[in-house]
Amino acid sequence: MSVVAPVPAAGDLAVGQPQPPARRGRRFRRPRVWTTAIFALSALFFLVPLVSAFKFALQESSGKHGFGNFTQVFQSAPLRSSLITSLEIAGITAVVTLVLMVPTVIWVRLRLPKLSLLMEGVTILPIVIPPVVMAAGLTQLQGKAPAWLANLLFTSPITALTPFYVILALPLTYRALDTGARAIDLQTLVEASRNLGAGWPATIMRVVLPNIQTALFGAAFLAIALVLGEVVISSFLLYTTFPVQLIQEGQAQPGVAVALSLCSIFFTFLLLLALSFLGGRRRGMTRVGVL
Repeated sequence: MSVVAPVPAAGDLAVGQPQPPARRGRRFRRPRVWTTAIFALSALFFLVPLVSAFKFALQESSGKHGFGNFTQVFQSAPLRSSLITSLEIAGITAVVTLVLMVPTVIWVRLRLPKLSLLMEGVTILPIVIPPVVMAAGLTQLQGKAPAWLANLLFTSPITALTPFYVILALPLTYRALDTGARAIDLQTLVEASRNLGAGWPATIMRVVLPNIQTALFGAAFLAIALVLGEVVISSFLLYTTFPVQLIQEGQAQPGVAVALSLCSIFFTFLLLLALSFLGGRRRGMTRVGVL
């Protein structure tokens, strides 16, 4: 005969038994004074020069205030030509750098982890060597190169500057991609993909790249920003890229140069925003696919 124990009433539970503490509502923490002060100083540090530059760019050569300098930026044929050239070099440099560095990072992390320090030391050499030294050496090469090499490299700014910009971008892209590879379990992902019958190209494109896409976009952005800001090598080799044209405009028309600088900053910000949006969107699509 089974005996059923009586169920205690709700009031009996409160007698002689410790009750769990009541959940307190989340209190709104007020920002500390030093946090607000640092944020305000940082905002002033970045915004005051931009506002001053914008005010200076509004001053036209006639003495009046207007957007004539900004309209002249878009109407100038040399500026458009130099910008298109720099964008072409930046795109090719980013693609070539990623094609070279992504398999290298994967191979070093999987097969040769002991060579990580050596790779970091090798890829940092373009930063250690000043660009002026590289530009001086390239100038000597341009003047004394045989005819076939001169025709192969130095007939166009794209073929002349892209290989050396790829070398300059190696330290930035390698560290960005290596950081992304360290953040995931690369060994397990690659072994699982290989065990399921996928080849190396399919493993890299469908498994590795979606998991390091943030690092991939960051590396591409760093390469593009480097090309759009490099001026030493292109000026030594006498190629008119966007930064060189910016300096020439600054010597002739300071207001137009400042307006062009603001446009380039705005363009870089839009590029970074687009890359961040694409990275976040692809992360969301990847999570939905996993779920």
